[in-house]
Amino acid sequence: MNFFISDAYAQAAPAPTGSGLEGLILPIGLIIILYFFMIRPQIKRQKEHAKMVEGLAKGDEVQIEGGLMGKIIDLGDNFAKVEIADDVVVKVRRHSVAQVMPKGTLKEL
Repeated sequence: MNFFISDAYAQAAPAPTGSGLEGLILPIGLIIILYFFMIRPQIKRQKEHAKMVEGLAKGDEVQIEGGLMGKIIDLGDNFAKVEIADDVVVKVRRHSVAQVMPKGTLKEL
């Protein structure tokens, strides 16, 4: 009866190649690389920006994130008044100050 149909046998289980930790090496490595190349520098920049914002003083020449440059004439807890031209004053958030420029930068413009 088994002349046309051959017997089917189960295949043996493959031999174990290693522990389950080998499969986690790549994801853990990627997370470590992501931390050192993306997350850590961003945290450092945030700390430097917060320190710069806390150190703002009246009379500082600053550049705002929108590209405006001016001189701080008044500071509040959350806001700063920046004079961008003669008798033109804008009120901006302190955290929108991108950087403090060296003294005399506005005269060169």
